[in-house]
Amino acid sequence: MYQERIPLYTEIERRLDSKLLVYVTSDRQGFEAVIAQDVIDLFIDQLDSIGIVDKISLLLYTRGGNTAAAWNIVNLLRMYCDDLQVVIPHKAHSAGTLISIGANSIVMTKQATLGPIDPSVNNPLNPPIPGASLQETFPVSVEAVKGYIAFAKEELAIKEDCSLSQIMIALSEKVHPLVLGQVYRSRAQIKMLAEKLLQNQITDQAKIQQIISFLCSDSGSHDYTINRREAENGLGLNIIKPDMELYEVIKSVYDNFSEELGFRKFFDPRVVVNENNGEYEIKRGLIESISGGSDYFTTQGRISLVEINGQQGIQNEKLFEGWKHEN
Repeated sequence: MYQERIPLYTEIERRLDSKLLVYVTSDRQGFEAVIAQDVIDLFIDQLDSIGIVDKISLLLYTRGGNTAAAWNIVNLLRMYCDDLQVVIPHKAHSAGTLISIGANSIVMTKQATLGPIDPSVNNPLNPPIPGASLQETFPVSVEAVKGYIAFAKEELAIKEDCSLSQIMIALSEKVHPLVLGQVYRSRAQIKMLAEKLLQNQITDQAKIQQIISFLCSDSGSHDYTINRREAENGLGLNIIKPDMELYEVIKSVYDNFSEELGFRKFFDPRVVVNENNGEYEIKRGLIESISGGSDYFTTQGRISLVEINGQQGIQNEKLFEGWKHEN
């Protein structure tokens, strides 16, 4: 379906007077993908094919991912252009929002949303998920830790050092102290990165700090969504509203890759067995441009029906997972 999108990409480039690069991470249930460091070399290849130009527009769809990778992506894009623009057809949350505020301008459709950038820490020292494998752990939200301490101090009005110490001890018994240390470092880092990135579209330092406070904590929840009107009027970001013709082209691009990545499709293993002899391939991410072709992250596997303790079960054998390229 990449070939079907090329005429749409050409039209977007014409209307924005820009070179277009597309980055999509899937949020299909069971086949989610996130912004990660493994895309940096792919971005380099795509950008080398585009060359150094005046303006690049990054069409972005993502629910988030690695903060450091998002920072790297913005800095890399800026090495190839003077004017960086992000085009949001639908969702650009968390680390996607971090990329967006690093642009000079943001094109948002009517349904486009940004989100808070408060990070979560997830490493082997995180609390394990009960009943899950040893490798599965709970992500620890930076703002959740801050909220726990604020609840004790402000809502419960605990002031005594001894009582506060007991609260911290109880927290450290549930969350490893090294994870708590990383939480503090992550919170400081995200604010520093956001401040640097916002300077590309906001000059008022007080306004920058106001935006950072909202995106990092004042929004109240990581699930909070920021629509176009709030992004422009509430936060003061440099938002561009596409006209109806441009909107229709952007929406067509979204509909096309949404269909290809199966955003609205439920993965039914029994259907896969009955219709495809158990073989499947699911695309979970895209990085593509007109000149650079399409890089796509895919998972291939084989589903088998097996007997487990007298009952029919499902065995999922993963055959391949990684990036492929299509010219």
